Amino acid sequence: MSSSEQVRASHILIKHEGSRRKSSWRDPEGSRISATSRDEAVTQLKTIRDDILSGKAKFEDVASRISDCSSAKRGGDLGPFGRGQMQKPFENATYSLKVGEISDIVDTDSGAHIILRTG
Repeated sequence: MSSSEQVRASHILIKHEGSRRKSSWRDPEGSRISATSRDEAVTQLKTIRDDILSGKAKFEDVASRISDCSSAKRGGDLGPFGRGQMQKPFENATYSLKVGEISDIVDTDSGAHIILRTG
């Protein structure tokens, strides 16, 4: 696969009671995740997205503190990936963004995300 077919993205993942894995680096026991509804996760992500878009917060800083994905240690950076490497809703959303754009809420089996396309 050539690099022109790959994208690069960062994301913020908030897991919830419907997520396929109910634990994360932030919540190894899964108690917070199991007590979080999808609607609560979406509400939290919408607030975060608004704060980032308004300049009140930086994507990387929020990802480092809030994201349930281990990519939080890299400010949410997932590195480059091609088609077929991520869950379809995540892949479709990332490929539809322009570099520098932030997605609306994206639901996958992992939880709810906002995605920043970085390359």
